[in-house]
Amino acid sequence: MGKRYLFLLFIVVQAEFLWAQPEPQYTQYMYNTLAINPAYAGSRGAFSITGMHRSQWLGIDGAPKTQTLNLHTPMSERVGLGLSVVNDEIGNGTNQETYFDGIFSYTLPLSREAKLAFGIKAGGHLLNLDFTKLANYNEEVVGSGLNNIDNKFSPNFGIGAYYYNERFYIGLSVPNFLKTEHFDESETSNSFLANDQLNFYFMTGYVYDIHPIVLFKPALLVRMEQGTPLQIDLSGSFLFNEKFTLGAAYRWNAALSAMFGFQVNDNFMIGLAYDREISALGGATFNDGSFEVLLRYEFLTRYQRRLTPRFF
Repeated sequence: MGKRYLFLLFIVVQAEFLWAQPEPQYTQYMYNTLAINPAYAGSRGAFSITGMHRSQWLGIDGAPKTQTLNLHTPMSERVGLGLSVVNDEIGNGTNQETYFDGIFSYTLPLSREAKLAFGIKAGGHLLNLDFTKLANYNEEVVGSGLNNIDNKFSPNFGIGAYYYNERFYIGLSVPNFLKTEHFDESETSNSFLANDQLNFYFMTGYVYDIHPIVLFKPALLVRMEQGTPLQIDLSGSFLFNEKFTLGAAYRWNAALSAMFGFQVNDNFMIGLAYDREISALGGATFNDGSFEVLLRYEFLTRYQRRLTPRFF
């Protein structure tokens, strides 16, 4: 138990030093694309609602937990609107961030099947830091006079581009453009507590017919963030009879993942994912991996189009 709290104390707060806060990561990003690229809004041709919960590093008390809620719909043949809410927590409430954004996209038809969409989102996030919630909180260890941060609002905006047709997609985005700095404003210290960094996302994928009822999609996601290692996600997924999805993913030097999806009907989908760390953290006896559950429901609209295949 002592190792668990020591671990959290190390990753949650390092008083008097810069703390770069990475954005939440997702294994099932291909079903949660709006969270990383605003140009995706309206691209599914239906009013789509996606909710996801991720528990990271199961078995570690106070490990990160993330919830997302994304809504988007086409308003016309070219205009899409959306709303994204992300809640990210670590240390049993020691650090909590809530992101919320309104999203607008505009799509240019390049041919009968190919489309190029541009998106922008605007909103902000609320930051809470409460050091007294650390299980082994000690003012002398954490830092004398260190102040909590309560619901500090920081505005932000993001942009993205997304090209797609029935078989292929490629996208580039910067979900949060403004770099926000949060300081300890106590009388005894003016140290840097947190710094929200700029993130760049590149994603692409292609769908192959390998059997009349089996489709295969390799995909790539690259995330670049100042101050952290380059993150590369490679994945491959099979879709059977437009109902069952089985896939695996590899996060470079970080984790191996297994994914399962079930299209209950034309409207409702369930997705599950499990990650196992391959770094030194994955070998810890108190780390049982990371788990995601995703639900998506789509309503028919006047701009409804049949998505074949349903991979993106």
